[in-house]
Amino acid sequence: MEIPLFPLKNVVLFPGMVLPLHIFEVRYREMINRCIDERLPFGVVLIKEGQEVGPTAIPHDIGTLARIHRVERLEDGCMNIVTIGTERFQIEKIEQQHNYLTATVRTIPTTNGGTRVATELAHKMRPRLYEYVELLSKANNADLKLDRLPEEPTALAFLVAIALQISPTQKQTLLERPGVPEILVGELNLLAHENMMLRYMIDTQREAQAMNAGMTGGIFPN
Repeated sequence: MEIPLFPLKNVVLFPGMVLPLHIFEVRYREMINRCIDERLPFGVVLIKEGQEVGPTAIPHDIGTLARIHRVERLEDGCMNIVTIGTERFQIEKIEQQHNYLTATVRTIPTTNGGTRVATELAHKMRPRLYEYVELLSKANNADLKLDRLPEEPTALAFLVAIALQISPTQKQTLLERPGVPEILVGELNLLAHENMMLRYMIDTQREAQAMNAGMTGGIFPN
C-alpha cells in the first residue's frame, strides 16, 4: 500500500488516538486535499532527523495510519483537520515523486491482545495507572479525572501509551513493540519509574514549602 506521510517532531500517533492538525505548508495542503479527494489515509511518523518545516525530514520506520474525520477550511487556504489513528504500519520504501513524502508500507497487526498473559498484565496495569493520575494531580495541583478504563487489553495498552506524559522517543519505543504483552510490559516499567519520580517531586515540594514557611511562617521570605 502506498500512502502520503506526515512527519511530526514531537507527536507519536497511536491507534484510537484523536489528533488535531493545523495544515499550513503548501505541500501538506496538497497532500491533505489528495487524501480528502481520494479518501486516503496518511501516515503519521515521528521525525528521526530534520524538522517539520523546510527540507524533507527523515522519519522513523514505524508509524500509524490517520483517517481524516473533520476538515475546516480557512480563508487563507490553510486547514484545521481532526484525524483518528487506525493501524500501525512499517515503511518499506520511501518515495519522493510528490512535493511531500510518500511510502510503500505494510500494516502491522497488533498481536496477542486476547492471551492470558495480556489479560494478567492489563490487570496489573489498572492500579498503577490510577496511582499515576492521582500523583500527576498532586504534582500539578490539578483535578485530573480518569474515565472508566477499557477491559480489553489492546485498547488499554494504547490508551496508556496515549496518556503517559513521557518523551516522544519513549512513546515511539512503545509503538514499535510487536504485540500487546510487550507494550504492556514496557508501560508497566515506565509507570513504575514515573510514579517513583512523581512521589519524589511531591515530597520535595512539601519539604520546600515547609522550609520556606519556617516554624512561625516568618523566618524565610515568601
